[in-house]
Amino acid sequence: MAYGYEQFKSAVLGLTRIDLDAYKEQQMKRRIDALIAKHGIRGYENYMQVLRTDRAKFEEFVNYLTINVSEFYRDTDQWQIMERTVIPELISKFGKTLRIWSAACSTGDEPYSLVMALSRYIPLHMIHVVATDLDKQVIAKARTGLYSEKSIAGVPADLKKKYFTKVGLSYQISNDIKSKVEFREHNLLSNDYPRGYYHMIVCRNVLIYFTEEAKDSVFRKFYQSLVPGGMLFIGNSEQILNYREIGYTRKNSYYYERTMIRP
Repeated sequence: MAYGYEQFKSAVLGLTRIDLDAYKEQQMKRRIDALIAKHGIRGYENYMQVLRTDRAKFEEFVNYLTINVSEFYRDTDQWQIMERTVIPELISKFGKTLRIWSAACSTGDEPYSLVMALSRYIPLHMIHVVATDLDKQVIAKARTGLYSEKSIAGVPADLKKKYFTKVGLSYQISNDIKSKVEFREHNLLSNDYPRGYYHMIVCRNVLIYFTEEAKDSVFRKFYQSLVPGGMLFIGNSEQILNYREIGYTRKNSYYYERTMIRP
């Protein structure tokens, strides 16, 4: 039986724990084929032999798979507020079974950061974060959980040591963290939102690209999705100018609390 791309994917999974099935096959296969051609190697089987024996080419290959640049604990001071103030406050109001939504989650750095932050207070087996994005490819990358050194630079040292494993020039997040995030497809502009369900919604550095009308619509829908007393965490470059009109209380520049019950 010829050694084809399916066999190569299986071998890569065994060698690196990277599941190429999580990526769009046509695009990923084209990238890998280009890398093989670059080195003048004939076929997937020969390339796998090279990956097993040539450390430099192995590291190049793994790093090549890290398509998107992401960043954990972006804006560290805001995450310190999350850990020191917001999470304890939510636990005091709602207990440790918190329902949390990471909206427009991109490649997973944000929901995984949330799980690690929550793990300071809540046992991992009790943590569940829903993470959504409209892009299937970035969700696939998020499920893979492979990141560059730069991406995880902001992760606290103890959590980095505990939950990341070096693979080539990249870092693989542990299954202990990955298993606590449920990824779904969702379009903030067109899909339905749950009503009165979440204790915290995190949506950062995405709405800056929306029109004012679209941002207002999304902020109102987030309001409806939060339980009274729930918290919305937005990005450094974002603000809700009409937060009082919607029904939020502004806790600081990035955190807004739903404090009123509206129909």
